[in-house]
Amino acid sequence: MNRTIRTTEDVLALLDGLFPPAEPFWDRFYADRSAERPFFAPKPDENLASCLDRGLLSPGRALDLGCGAGRNAIHLASLGFEVDTVDLSATAIAWAQERAREAGTGTELRFHRASIFDAELPYTHYDLVYDSGCLHHLPPHRRVSYLALLDRVLAPGGHFAVTAFAAGAIGSERPDAELYRIGALEGGLAYSADELRSLFREFTPLEIRPMAAQGPDSPLSGVPFLLTALFRRSAGL
Repeated sequence: MNRTIRTTEDVLALLDGLFPPAEPFWDRFYADRSAERPFFAPKPDENLASCLDRGLLSPGRALDLGCGAGRNAIHLASLGFEVDTVDLSATAIAWAQERAREAGTGTELRFHRASIFDAELPYTHYDLVYDSGCLHHLPPHRRVSYLALLDRVLAPGGHFAVTAFAAGAIGSERPDAELYRIGALEGGLAYSADELRSLFREFTPLEIRPMAAQGPDSPLSGVPFLLTALFRRSAGL
């Protein structure tokens, strides 16, 4: 007998075990730097650059969830943000640190190798929480943890931006319950604009749109199979 569940976190950890572990996959994913993957190019997301250019976001403290090779974090640091990044993959973090040194970023950019739910961060609140492709790789039960994380770290009046697989373009559209029956996320979960509005309904949506495709000569990264969204937290919270 093994009656060990006492807390909500015990239940979440049990459900985690129904899916393959993520860390080995992402270490393999980032190990081949020559692979033709759009997210490997050292270019920031076009939606992030657009929000910055239009003045929707201003320099402050930023938290990059699932930072990968650091392209968005380095861009934010270059514009005056103080940035903490988190990624589960030690391979990705090592690459991001190399890029940061090459870019000449200093103490305004810090890397944390951890689960986004367990990372020990230096600040209680961040003005911007940015997620480029982390949410859609989480199993459904971890949305509970994700919302709790945002509630904990996003400053009153702060902004949350996310890119996720777009429904009808790429990603699994199976119902949540079916994912547990097959024990797989099928490469990532698709979200519609309405699903993002519903999931983050405690925040004010400022913009939800498909990512604008970018050509190979563009200084920005953009692929049309992603959905982008920007939300703002109430200043009164």
